[in-house]
Amino acid sequence: MNADDLPSLLAELTRRYEVPGAQLAIRWKGRTLTAVTGEHVLGAGPPVTPRSCFPLGSITKPFTAAVAMELVAAGDVDLDVPLVKYLPAFGAGRVATLRQVLSHTAGLPANVREDTGGDGNRLRWVARHCREADLAYPPGTVFSYSNVGYIVAGLLIEEITGLSWEEAVDAFVLDPLGVKACPDEEAGPRLVGGHAVNAARGTVFPIAAQNLPALEAPNGALALSAEDLVTFARLFLTEDGLTGPLGTETTGLMCRDQLHTTTAGPFGLADGWGLGWALYGDAGTAGHDGTGEGTSCHLRFEPAGGTVVALTTNANTGQAMWTALLERLRAAGVAVEDHFPALGLGSPVPARDDLLGTFVNDDTAFEIGRAAEGKVHLSLGDRPYGELTCYEDLRFTMRELSGAAQTHTGRFVRDPATKRIEFLQISGRLARRRDGVGSGHGAIG
Repeated sequence: MNADDLPSLLAELTRRYEVPGAQLAIRWKGRTLTAVTGEHVLGAGPPVTPRSCFPLGSITKPFTAAVAMELVAAGDVDLDVPLVKYLPAFGAGRVATLRQVLSHTAGLPANVREDTGGDGNRLRWVARHCREADLAYPPGTVFSYSNVGYIVAGLLIEEITGLSWEEAVDAFVLDPLGVKACPDEEAGPRLVGGHAVNAARGTVFPIAAQNLPALEAPNGALALSAEDLVTFARLFLTEDGLTGPLGTETTGLMCRDQLHTTTAGPFGLADGWGLGWALYGDAGTAGHDGTGEGTSCHLRFEPAGGTVVALTTNANTGQAMWTALLERLRAAGVAVEDHFPALGLGSPVPARDDLLGTFVNDDTAFEIGRAAEGKVHLSLGDRPYGELTCYEDLRFTMRELSGAAQTHTGRFVRDPATKRIEFLQISGRLARRRDGVGSGHGAIG
C-alpha cells in the first residue's frame, strides 16, 4: 500500500456506494497516508479537502471519555466510587460509577426520551431522568449501549471543570493536539452535509442539517476530519511517541476490556469494550463508529502494531463502504480487526413464534412481527424498519427497509432461569420482552 493507491481506491468505493464525499487517512509503518474525494453536498460543492469536517456522531464519545479520564488521572474523580459523590443530582449515581458509565455497563437507558431534551440543561435533565428507578438494568451486570450515559459523563466534566463540555474537549484534548473542530452552527466551507441514499431506487438526497439536541452534545456533536481522527488515535499507540494530554497509564486503561464480569457483551457492535473505546478481535484493535444525519464515520487502531485507519463519509451507505474498504486494505497488507457477528451463521431457518413480540429499553420499543409472505419485520413504533432473517442459534440479520444497503446482526437471548427468550440485542442495545419488564431491575443471569 502506498499513497498513490488511496485516491483511486477511495474514488472507486464512493462510486459503488453512492457516497458524495469522503476522506481516508491511514497511519501505517510510521507514515500517514491520506486521500479525499467528492464534494460536501451533492451537486453543490465545495469539494472535500483534508480540512473538511464531517459530523462524527458517536465517535465523539471517546473524546468525552478522554476528558473524563484526565480528571481521573488528576485525582478529581475515582473510577469506582459511586458517582453521586461528584454529581448529587445523578440519582442513579448511588449505585453507578464512572467506570460503568464509560463502558456502557451502568444500566442506563439507551436513548433520550423524545420531547424531554428541553433547553439542553444537562443538570436539570439528569436530575429528572437519571434516577435509580430509571435504570434499565442493575449496574455492572450487562452491556447495553447508552447515549444517556455520556450525557452524565458530559455533565460530570462540566461540574468538575467549571467549563462547558465543548470548552473542556477543546482545552483538554483538541488544543494540545492542534486540532480545530467545526462548531455545530458553522455553515462555512469546512462543514460537510449528510445524504440519504436509497440504493434500491437509485436516489441520493441531501440532508439539510444535523438534528442532535444540545443536551446530547457529549454523545455526538464533534465534527472533524479523518486526519484529525488519526491524530487523536495516535495518543493510544504504544510506540508512536506522539506527545499529548494523556499518559500511557491512562491510554492503556482506556483500551483494556472492562466486561469480564458482565453476562451480556456488546454483540453486534464489538467483541469487548474499554473506557470509551470499542474493542475488536483478539489482537487488541480499538476504535469506534459514528453515524449522524446522513453521515457515517469509522476509526480503528492497533495500540501495539501502530496501524490506524479512519474513514469519514457523508452518506448513510458509509457503513457498507467501510466493510468493503477493510477487505481491500487487508488484501493490500494493511489489516485491522473488526467485529464480524455474521460469521458462522449457517443456513436461515423459519422464525419461531416465541421470537415474536415487543422488546423495550426505556421508551424504545422493538416490535418483532410477521409481515406479508411470511417475512419477519422489526418495527420501531408503528414504522417497519428492517426485515429479519433468522438462524438456528437465535442470531439474526436485519436488512434496513430504507434501501441504504445497511445490514445489522443481532440476537435473541434466553433468560437462564426460565429458558424463555427474554431479550433482544441489536446494535449493542439490550431490550427486554415487554411483559417481562417488571420493575426494570431484572438482569440476565
